[in-house]
Amino acid sequence: MREFWRGVRTLIDGVGWWRRHPGVMAAGLIPAGIVFLVLAGALVGLGFALPGLLDAATPWAEAWDPFWTNVLRWALGIAVLGGSVVLAIATFTALTLLVGEPFYDRIWRSVEQDLGGRVPETSYGFGKVVGDSLGLFGKGILAALGSGLVALIPVVGAPLGAVTGAVLNGSVIADELTSRGLTARGLDAGQRSALVRSHRRRVLGFGVAVHVCFLVPFAAVAVMPAAVAGAAMLARHVAGEDQASG
Repeated sequence: MREFWRGVRTLIDGVGWWRRHPGVMAAGLIPAGIVFLVLAGALVGLGFALPGLLDAATPWAEAWDPFWTNVLRWALGIAVLGGSVVLAIATFTALTLLVGEPFYDRIWRSVEQDLGGRVPETSYGFGKVVGDSLGLFGKGILAALGSGLVALIPVVGAPLGAVTGAVLNGSVIADELTSRGLTARGLDAGQRSALVRSHRRRVLGFGVAVHVCFLVPFAAVAVMPAAVAGAAMLARHVAGEDQASG
C-alpha cells in the first residue's frame, strides 16, 4: 500500500504547483470549466429524464407488486447513474485534454523545466492527442459498463460499484494523463504500458485520487491542472528519470 499512497501524494504535489506557477495553472481552468459545464448539464438532464426512461424500459414490471417494481427501477437507476458518472469523469479528462492542449502543454513543460534536465521534445501533436482521447473514451465506456453491472448486485451493489468504478477509471485516467510525458520521451504505446504496469500501485493510487476528486462538484475544474502537473512528475518517476514525486 505504500506505493499506492505515494501515488496519492503525487497528486498533492501537483496541487502544490498552484503556488509555484499560479498563472500557468490558472489558464488550465478555462478548458476544464467549459467541459465541466457541458457534462454537468448532461448529467442533470439524465437525472430528470431517468424515471421516465426506466418506466419505458421496464413496462413488463408493471404487473409486479409495486414494492418489487420500485426496487427494480431504483437498482437500475443507481446502476445507470453510477455508470454515467464514471463515463462522465473519463469523458471529462479526455475532452479537457483535447480542448486545452496548449494550456496543459505549458503546465507539463513547467514541471519538466523546474525539476531539471532536458525537456523531452518527441512530438506530441494534435493527432496524438485526438487518438489518446478517443482511446480514453473507449476505455471509459468499458469502465462505466463494469461498474454499472457490479452496482446491480443486491444490497452491496452500490458501494461495490463505486469502488469498481474508482479502480477501473483511475487506471484509465492515470494512463491517459501520463501519456504525454512518456510519449515525449519517444516511448510507443507498448513501452508506455510496460512501464505503467511496472509501477501499477503508484499509478493506480494517483489515478484513484484524481477520480475521487473529480466526483466532488466543481473540484474537477480546480484539480485538472494539478492532475496534469502531478502526472508529469509521475511520468518522470515511471521513466526512471526523477524521484521528486516521492
